[in-house]
Amino acid sequence: MNANLAKATVVGALGGLLFGFDTAVISGTTHALTLLYGLTDWTLGVTVTMALAGTIIGAMSSGIPGQRWGGRETLRVLAVFYVLSALGCAFAWNWPSLLIARLIGGLGIGGSSVLGPVYIAELAPAKLRGRLVGLFQINVSLRVWGWAQRSGAGSSASPRFPQSSFLCCSSASLAARAGWSPKIASKKHAQYFR
Repeated sequence: MNANLAKATVVGALGGLLFGFDTAVISGTTHALTLLYGLTDWTLGVTVTMALAGTIIGAMSSGIPGQRWGGRETLRVLAVFYVLSALGCAFAWNWPSLLIARLIGGLGIGGSSVLGPVYIAELAPAKLRGRLVGLFQINVSLRVWGWAQRSGAGSSASPRFPQSSFLCCSSASLAARAGWSPKIASKKHAQYFR
């Protein structure tokens, strides 16, 4: 494994880290959100569920732009979704704006949960493919576990913003895809990762 492949794997797997974080962090904010926005049990449920709804939509629809523009370009857009969601949650002026920010975050989560592992698999040589794609799921699990070990107090957006910003900035330098992809065949490009 060379440095380019390692970098692409780490950046692709960061989506898993943020997926796990966002899945777990909402549980530590429910009391504060209830007090801040005067939520009932039903509206609190809607607030928590908005990211999950976005995740479903993002997972179901991310394949189309991933095929059309490539995994790298689509992951860049999804990284921007993470940043917008973090800022939107941090600066939500009312409950509907919080819902929109959580929905945008869910779109990023769902899309990156599909395209992150696919992007890693496209770049990885056959002998390393399973291990490198597994890093995505390990990141999801580690982040959920790591957040569960903490107290869970505070804003759901503030710790996520530095991570989502790093994902957004680091995705700018990723390669498009490996040459074995059925849509784009380039042996020269594939050698970049081997």
